[in-house]
Amino acid sequence: MRVIVGRIGRPHGIRGEVLVAVRTDEPDLRFVPGASLDAEQRGALTIASRRWHSGQLLVGFEGIADRTAAAGLVNTWLSVDTAELPPTGDPDEFRDHELIGLAVRTTTGDTVGMVKDVLHHGQDVLVVQSPDKAEHMVPFVKALVPEVDLAGGVLVIDPPPGLLDLSQAD
Repeated sequence: MRVIVGRIGRPHGIRGEVLVAVRTDEPDLRFVPGASLDAEQRGALTIASRRWHSGQLLVGFEGIADRTAAAGLVNTWLSVDTAELPPTGDPDEFRDHELIGLAVRTTTGDTVGMVKDVLHHGQDVLVVQSPDKAEHMVPFVKALVPEVDLAGGVLVIDPPPGLLDLSQAD
């Protein structure tokens, strides 16, 4: 599985650097000289240099030596394979791709469905799809999601009354 880590913006200067709109919580790990990123249909791009300038990330790629070549990369999405991502080191921190696809059940063992998506709008919210395709929004907080078992492929929720209509689930 691939995850987006950035999007190439406009060229900066005349030496082939581009602005990159960062789409990762770990830009200092993803954008290091020598790292290879998948650039959509263009194949892999290897980072030659990177620096922060006025709060924006400027990246130079190997083989991109001038502004004209850099302009050809504008709007290119950059991604990495999830297998290349190191563990977070925090047992209570999860990446979206780790949660999507997990089976969801309640603390009483009732099947709810599976995690379809993770939304980040002020509060992280799990989109849980029931077997009948109904979607439930579950705030991703410890009080409502007491257990995440990645190895077992299960996420356990403790929904308050009214959050789910379990009569719709198998």
